[in-house]
Amino acid sequence: MDAAVAEAHVAALQGEDAHAAEPFRMSAVKFAMWLFLASEVMFFAGLLGSYLVLRFSHANQFSEEALALNWPLATLNTVVLIGSSLTMALAVSAAQAGQAPRTARFLGFTFVLGVVFLVVKAIEYSTKIHHGIVPSMSLFYASYFTMTGCHALHLIGGLVPVTVVGLRALRGRVDGGKVELVGLYWHFVDLVWIFLFPLLYLI
Repeated sequence: MDAAVAEAHVAALQGEDAHAAEPFRMSAVKFAMWLFLASEVMFFAGLLGSYLVLRFSHANQFSEEALALNWPLATLNTVVLIGSSLTMALAVSAAQAGQAPRTARFLGFTFVLGVVFLVVKAIEYSTKIHHGIVPSMSLFYASYFTMTGCHALHLIGGLVPVTVVGLRALRGRVDGGKVELVGLYWHFVDLVWIFLFPLLYLI
């Protein structure tokens, strides 16, 4: 009888240990996403590091040419992306609660805000090109178009999975894990802009 009680006690402790360790477990897909984001961090860190070296090496030239940038439009885009981060966070929360309609709605808001960002950026690009400002004009503008262009491409890439999981949610199928992965990527893209905005437009 004592042996049976002891075995039951050990099993209970093992169950508690397994339950306690559960929050620290990570799926292979989520781990792969973190690895992918780490590679993206290194990519943008290289771009930003190169820009900073050039900026400090040509401080006067970069400061003068940065005055031609449209910081009000960039500020608007910053607000738009911050708003998209909020709607994405709400979408993830709704998906994890199994609420397909709310998930679809917030993912729709996120998609619209992402498109608004791209439209505003296209307006900014077209205005500069109209005034003869192109990447080949100087080191500063080459850096500007390269970094903001790479960021815009990553944002376009983020709109694809947002659309996919959003359409699935519209059909009543919602997977909290998949929406969370999309959210991780989206927040990363937003974070990159938070670094680009002050470096290009304000400093």
